[in-house]
Amino acid sequence: MELDRTSCRRLLAALASFACFFAATPAAAHGSVTPDADLCIIRIGFFKAHFKVYLPESRGHKDYCEDLPDIGNSIFVMEYEHDGLAEVPIDFRIIRNVTGQGRFTNLDHVTQLGDLADITVFHHPAAIQQDVFTIAHRFEASGEFVGIVTVDRPGGNGVYTAIFPFEAGFTGPGYWPWVIAALILLQINYLWMSGRFARSNSPDASTAAHTRRSGRA
Repeated sequence: MELDRTSCRRLLAALASFACFFAATPAAAHGSVTPDADLCIIRIGFFKAHFKVYLPESRGHKDYCEDLPDIGNSIFVMEYEHDGLAEVPIDFRIIRNVTGQGRFTNLDHVTQLGDLADITVFHHPAAIQQDVFTIAHRFEASGEFVGIVTVDRPGGNGVYTAIFPFEAGFTGPGYWPWVIAALILLQINYLWMSGRFARSNSPDASTAAHTRRSGRA
């Protein structure tokens, strides 16, 4: 059954909306860690730091924003953008991601888990580290995890918490295939909605093309 022009437009619009969702996914996922130019920034309340992870055994000096392609020894690094981070104790924890939310895990999901002791794979108790915060952890198995960074608010009035879901032993293509598909669908939708497909396939367009070819002959 052939689709009429209106139905095709509606279908393409729906596909474009679906594609936009996946195109926006890399920015929406990963919690408090976000790309900024060629750096990754972690936001802990109003505090900010450059965030990177190294896999010295398998990847040498290459740094990662979050997802880690290998397991084994890892080094998490936060280079402070705010001097205040050098003056407050920083608590760092890694838990198994049992929220069922994957890359979209947020602080509310983690809070709903309650006691984290049974799913904690690494915990660095709150401590002050000057200039750069560094911790090392060895991942024994691949899986989904959540990093949790907690610092005291100035004046001792509560805490700021940042979370970032990530995978270790991650070898899949990630979201890039979805992003590319999204861009293609958006372009097709633009061409269709602007009427360019219709003009290129119209009898007048075909006649004009035939006339140009005949003239050159």
